Amino acid sequence: MAGERILIVDDGRENRQFLLEHIVTPNGYEAMEARDGKEGLDMALEHRPDLILLDYQMPRMNGIDVLRALDEARADIPVILMTFHGSEEVAVEVYRLGVRDYVKKPYTVEEMTAAIDRSLTEVRLRREKEALTERVIQANRELQGRLKELNVLYSVGKSVTELTSMSDLLPRIVDAAAQVTQAEEGYIYLMEDGHLICRAHKRNNAGRARPADFEITDALAFQVIQGTQPLIPKPEQLTQSGTKAISAAYAPMTLRGQVVGVLGVSNVTSDSHVFTKHDSALLSTLTDYAAIAIENARNFEELRQTKEREHQEMRGSFERLVPPSIVDRVLAHPEDLKLGGDRKEISVLFADIRGYTAWSENAPPEKVVEMLNDYLSLAAEIILAWDGTLDKFFGDGLMAIFNSPKEQEDHVHRAADAALALMRAGEEMRVRRGDDLSYSIGVNLGEAVVGYIGTERAMNYTAIGDVVNTAKRLQELAPPGKIWVESAVIERLGDLVQAQPLGEVKIRGRKRPAFAYDLTGLTPK
Repeated sequence: MAGERILIVDDGRENRQFLLEHIVTPNGYEAMEARDGKEGLDMALEHRPDLILLDYQMPRMNGIDVLRALDEARADIPVILMTFHGSEEVAVEVYRLGVRDYVKKPYTVEEMTAAIDRSLTEVRLRREKEALTERVIQANRELQGRLKELNVLYSVGKSVTELTSMSDLLPRIVDAAAQVTQAEEGYIYLMEDGHLICRAHKRNNAGRARPADFEITDALAFQVIQGTQPLIPKPEQLTQSGTKAISAAYAPMTLRGQVVGVLGVSNVTSDSHVFTKHDSALLSTLTDYAAIAIENARNFEELRQTKEREHQEMRGSFERLVPPSIVDRVLAHPEDLKLGGDRKEISVLFADIRGYTAWSENAPPEKVVEMLNDYLSLAAEIILAWDGTLDKFFGDGLMAIFNSPKEQEDHVHRAADAALALMRAGEEMRVRRGDDLSYSIGVNLGEAVVGYIGTERAMNYTAIGDVVNTAKRLQELAPPGKIWVESAVIERLGDLVQAQPLGEVKIRGRKRPAFAYDLTGLTPK
């Protein structure tokens, strides 16, 4: 290895010339000359040569003085001492001061060449060690950078699998892009109906990225979309685009073979990082995650809409067969769908179409079905409007309960008011249809067991108890156009109700008679 710089410090011109012509220059070393110790010291401290060939006897400063000055200056420069008059004491002194070798004059070319090789070997090894150490440090630095990038990419990839909302995920991708590329700003633009919309952005010194929703006019972003290639704009391109960025990088976002947007980063301060092809490659990797996120979000939204549509269709189908309040309860708490019931107070309403049997004997089946649908639909709509639960239809009648499953403090008032509204609506329909049909209604109040009754394969939400039987019997006894209620209903409603007492009536299957009233009016609560 040649090319090292050697400083020759000797007051003898012939000796300097000999070293230059026969040893230093022929072996490819770079030479420097000093004519005395003081000049040599100044040159050594200024230029820091790789080796000093130092004469012992010189004017102004001798070799020992130079060595001491170098030692005080902590100048770690190898020295070969040249002298005519050597002694053991001198050798000990100069070696103590850092001399690498000791050559007595006169010396041969071979002797000096060997001494120079020995002294420079240590320099060369030290330099190789320093270079190797620097390469290891640089490699570790690069490895740490790559590891950081991989951790960021892993974190983003994990987020893609965990998040379905673009408003949550796209800002994370922008943050990741800014982090791995050392960017001050970042943004994701999506093409929507021919317009470029910013969906997430990070401003300089503004903390984390945020969701966004505004149109932008970035000529460089449009260029990337049209060219379908990453771009690191040149300074003149940034100037022409009107951006304030000092450096920028863009990568196209491709979904199903079509560019749908752009992921970009930029730096705006003069001493900031200038983006490279490696940064562009990292952006391209992140655009793959962004494309997956967009696809996942779209699929999730389609799935949500499909499930919502199926839910509504299923709900609509159920509500044709099951009271809406029961449907709400089953869909909200499917785990409660099991046989059994709870004892609670309810109001029960039975309604029946009077005159149906005689009318249907002479009417075509289609007309009979039409009539039933009209009257029963009317009854069902009124029950639901008063927030009652349709228990069941039976022939030309129906049963409804109030205060279950939803708790209703005014359930008695609701049941009585619904009965009056149904009677009025039935009369209007009778006039409109021109038939001789009307409702008879029974209402009662009391405790019952309410819940799912039947079998595991076929069950019905209903109420069981004397209050139900009595309400049904009151309806059967009530003449057409009348609402009969039991005394418990009148007592609960108090001054709000208008009713005519009917006295005790015999209830089939019950030992005690019921005291019935003809309900004629009700004051609103």
